[in-house]
Amino acid sequence: MPRYVDPEERVRDIVAASLQALSEGGLAELTLRKIAQRMGGSITLITHYFANREALLDAVLQYALADVDVVLEEMGQIAEPRDRLRVALQWFLPDTEEALRDERARVALLTHQGAEPVIRRHLARMEPAMRAVLVRAVEELVPADELEDTVDMVRVWVSGIALSVVEHPEIWTPERQLAALERFLKVLSLVELPAG
Repeated sequence: MPRYVDPEERVRDIVAASLQALSEGGLAELTLRKIAQRMGGSITLITHYFANREALLDAVLQYALADVDVVLEEMGQIAEPRDRLRVALQWFLPDTEEALRDERARVALLTHQGAEPVIRRHLARMEPAMRAVLVRAVEELVPADELEDTVDMVRVWVSGIALSVVEHPEIWTPERQLAALERFLKVLSLVELPAG
């Protein structure tokens, strides 16, 4: 008798294997055959859920967007604006193995946006989603006319630390990332932004 496999769980497993492949070897590692091999099965293990590489890649990219919805919902339940900011900034830190894997995969995909339309489409949706998290994080902390500039500054900080962790994970331990976050929050609270 065939063993029942939860389709949602199988899709999550395939996406996780795909993210791991991307983080280790870039887009060249994201083939249906290579992902099936990683999972210890035949290519039909993948094609049962994803007809082709583009469909698989789309699912991988959708995974990241779904995470945005989760953090926005969590932030919506936090009344204190500074706590909301802290939660948002911590969400951007690649401070776990899974978060580092996802960030490495994202960086690997960035270099292929010109060649892969599905990546380009995803990135066109991802940046506004990232900015939406940051807008929600700072909108009650700064005057409305400073909101976009503040979001720009915070976006540069989170992007910079994420890339630093990808480049040098041995230096940017989770503890060091958190210390940098605390320092950044302190600087944000001490500095008055110039008018105009």
